[in-house]
Amino acid sequence: MRIGVFICHCGSNIAGTVDCAQVAAKAALFPDVVYATDPMYTCAEPGQAAIEEAIHSHKLDGVVVASCSPRMHEPTFRKTVERAGLNPYMFEMANIREHVSWIGRDIEANTRKATELVRLAVEKLRHNRPLQAQEFPITRRVLIIGGGVAGIQAALDCADGGIPVVLVEREATIGGKMAKLDKTFPTVDCSACILGPKMVDVAQHPLITLYAHAEIEAISGYVGNFSVSIRQRTTYVDWSKCTGCGTCTEKCPSKKSYDHFNEGIAPTTAITIAFPQAIPKKAVINKDFCRQLNGKKCAVCAKVCPTGAIDFAMEDSFVTENVGSIVVATGYDLMDWTIYGQYGHGRYPDVITSLAYERLMNASGPTGGHIVRPSDGKEPKSVVFVQCVGSRDPAIGRPYCSGFCCMYTAKQAILTKDHIQDSQSYVFYMDIRAPGKMYDEFTRRAQEEYGTHYIRGRVSQIFPDGQGQLTVLGMDTLLGRPVEIKADLVVLAVGIEASRGARELAEKLRISYDAYGFFLESHVKLKPVETNTAGVFLAGVCQGAKDIPASVAQGSAAAAKVLTLFARETLASNPQIAQVTAKRCVGCGKCLRCCPFGAIKSSLVKGEEKAEVIATMCQGCGLCTATCPQGAIQLAHATDDHILAEVNALCRL
Repeated sequence: MRIGVFICHCGSNIAGTVDCAQVAAKAALFPDVVYATDPMYTCAEPGQAAIEEAIHSHKLDGVVVASCSPRMHEPTFRKTVERAGLNPYMFEMANIREHVSWIGRDIEANTRKATELVRLAVEKLRHNRPLQAQEFPITRRVLIIGGGVAGIQAALDCADGGIPVVLVEREATIGGKMAKLDKTFPTVDCSACILGPKMVDVAQHPLITLYAHAEIEAISGYVGNFSVSIRQRTTYVDWSKCTGCGTCTEKCPSKKSYDHFNEGIAPTTAITIAFPQAIPKKAVINKDFCRQLNGKKCAVCAKVCPTGAIDFAMEDSFVTENVGSIVVATGYDLMDWTIYGQYGHGRYPDVITSLAYERLMNASGPTGGHIVRPSDGKEPKSVVFVQCVGSRDPAIGRPYCSGFCCMYTAKQAILTKDHIQDSQSYVFYMDIRAPGKMYDEFTRRAQEEYGTHYIRGRVSQIFPDGQGQLTVLGMDTLLGRPVEIKADLVVLAVGIEASRGARELAEKLRISYDAYGFFLESHVKLKPVETNTAGVFLAGVCQGAKDIPASVAQGSAAAAKVLTLFARETLASNPQIAQVTAKRCVGCGKCLRCCPFGAIKSSLVKGEEKAEVIATMCQGCGLCTATCPQGAIQLAHATDDHILAEVNALCRL
């Protein structure tokens, strides 16, 4: 075997604490190494050209590059050696940046460790064998989970690109949180005017199939060939007959149902249509508040429905869709702010969330767009906004910033003045974070043009003063003195958290999530919409806090990834997968139970149960290899022989 070794300087990232020339000199003495050098930037075009030239001139049949993380550049170098005529799997990488140069300043020790890592890579490469990828057909359809603005954008872009879309939304209407907003910052445009046309486009697009009031039950398969089971939750209304006329909602005698869309500002009827621009505009019955479904005689909605759409016997149904790719756009939920006892535990009706305030200001809300106090229906003259309620608070396990609260608070302060000319708004804040285009100017406008009084400090307590107002106690940290404000209404900028059920969905999708439940991207810089599971992409706030423009951009980015994936009729599988030696397999089934991807099945071989790996589903994680008591399953390019060869090489140093 003829191996070439390339020790990258990476500028001063590696060369600053590692003697790269010395590592290359020692690597030249390793078994089967016929060429070793230390280029400045191996990943740059001249560096890759040098690798190709060395392969030809030295007749190399294996290459080792010692540089940064394989997660970042291994695909790059595999393509490089493939261009030069080598099998791409006759390449190995040694990470001497993250694992060596970035963790210590001792040049001698770092050089020694870098040499050891290169020795391991060379030894592993000596045991490698060429691998060949398998081609398999794909289903050119995409599933989008979540019908908020990010999911809508991804759906429309995919459909406009000729890809059939299956859009699943948990609520009875698409639109997500943006559909609840009155205006958007920094232009103060009508939210419904912006979002409404896109929602209608989704409903009318011939390539989009919409499942509203539905959830993902199960997902199986692999990139290009996913099978998705969708639970269509019962609405007790036959949507094929419902025209959205609203007669049922007007006549329903049960008027104490919690209104989720309006954030509980006012109760609603047991049968509702979320809002006038809802897509689909269909009625849904809340079983918990329906008299008929709780054993009482009623059925008024069924009697007045002109199309006979009410069906009290309706049950959940299931449908299976086959898709080749999945975009996750599940959005976010507000955290439970009632854990803050100092803000009243949710007991004071005039202490509300910012999202509830949006519904007060919205013309389609329960008050017709008139800002009133929930307690008595009077206009508030003094409104206090409290920011960072549940954000940047390590005490409750949420140290992260929710991203857009500073901006929507400024917007709400401006709109409050527009609605109530003689009102005064106060904003308690920690820091103003307004990095977007025209964002800082917008917050200054709230202060300078609209007279909003910003107070830098935390609110320590909110309580009724006994005279119909709320007392807000806080601290002005700029002036260094306590502050007490009498407020008619207090609006809490409640922090966001991952959408309910996000962790369970991540497990169904076999993707990773962080400590707070937000889905993890494959690479924070280079693969911001991809996940660790091939064919599954992210869009919007399900990945982390972001505003509407960023969510829309990410929705389009995810769609672009889908269109790129479907640009070919077939895909190539990764050959670095588990392989079963049938004669050693005893059919114990432990590998079947431990495989997180469902990539192993039991099959009969000469009348005996044996494990069989489904090549297109295996992700090469190695769990089965570690679990198998007989050593019957080995991971290609990471077999026991590979590992023992590396250990033996390390012991000889």
